[in-house]
Amino acid sequence: MGYSSTVYKSAADKLAQSRLDAEKSADRRRREIYEKLPRAKELEQQIASCGVEAARTVLRGGDVVAEMTKLKDKNLSLQAQLRELLAENGYAADVMEPHYACQNCQDTGYYEYMGRTVMCACLKQQLVACACEELNRSAPLKLCTFESFHTDSYSDVFDASLGVVPRRHMEKIFKFCKSYAQNFTPEAGSILMKGATGLGKTHLSLAIANEVIRRGYGVIYVSAPALFAKLEKEHFSRSADSDTMDTLLGCDLLIIDDLGTEFKSQFATAQAYQLFNARVLQSKPVIVSTNLTMAELEREYSNRFVSRVNGAAQKLDFVGDDLRIKRF
Repeated sequence: MGYSSTVYKSAADKLAQSRLDAEKSADRRRREIYEKLPRAKELEQQIASCGVEAARTVLRGGDVVAEMTKLKDKNLSLQAQLRELLAENGYAADVMEPHYACQNCQDTGYYEYMGRTVMCACLKQQLVACACEELNRSAPLKLCTFESFHTDSYSDVFDASLGVVPRRHMEKIFKFCKSYAQNFTPEAGSILMKGATGLGKTHLSLAIANEVIRRGYGVIYVSAPALFAKLEKEHFSRSADSDTMDTLLGCDLLIIDDLGTEFKSQFATAQAYQLFNARVLQSKPVIVSTNLTMAELEREYSNRFVSRVNGAAQKLDFVGDDLRIKRF
């Protein structure tokens, strides 16, 4: 994946801070142990002296092998004494070592593998997280939660044209969305939220985003007009920092709000199918909300797109009266 220099810097800075925090914690623990166990400090100093003496032995020449063997035995003996001293006082053997978040690369982002320097999975995850954070910067993620969604705003009267009681129907949708968010995994299914304006699609999709982010997953929430405008700008500018599509494909959950309100173009239509299809093929979930009916989606985005959505997404039909109008 390609990421912008801003995203790379942000990810690298977070790893560097994690590494620094681990080393500061180790230094603090070492000082505390030195104060409580002066003998531990003496042993560590002697162990360090063995390393210095080894370097001097090599420079002096002579019977280097014999001298190095003696130093090695001495070093091992000192380390054993230190471990024993720590254990006797209730400390783990590695208490004075930094406890990095990633033991594979020690929070550097890279490690050696078969003679090559390769990017660690922790840096890849951090890149996705930072890219998601960048795209979500202008999204109103904190405005809507499950706690602030009230089904009593919907009518409790049977609607013959719909064949349902709106409030009962929306209670089921609310429970489904809450369960989806609370039990989310990167292999969760996709969702198509459809219905008229002002029925709670945006609110519940934002509530899902908040809960999934809280559980530590990478989520991108974006409106269709902003999404396709950004993709089109990057496509035709051919910028080296054009990483949006990579990020959209790499995040754990992609939420596209208000599909159908974007400026209509062949590019947007093609991108909508490509994005949804690519994530489905990777078994990665997408949540799409739209005011369009299935017939209107087919007319706007092709039978191929609707067929893909029908086969891959759980369809939630939002019903009732416009809640935003009812508030006034």
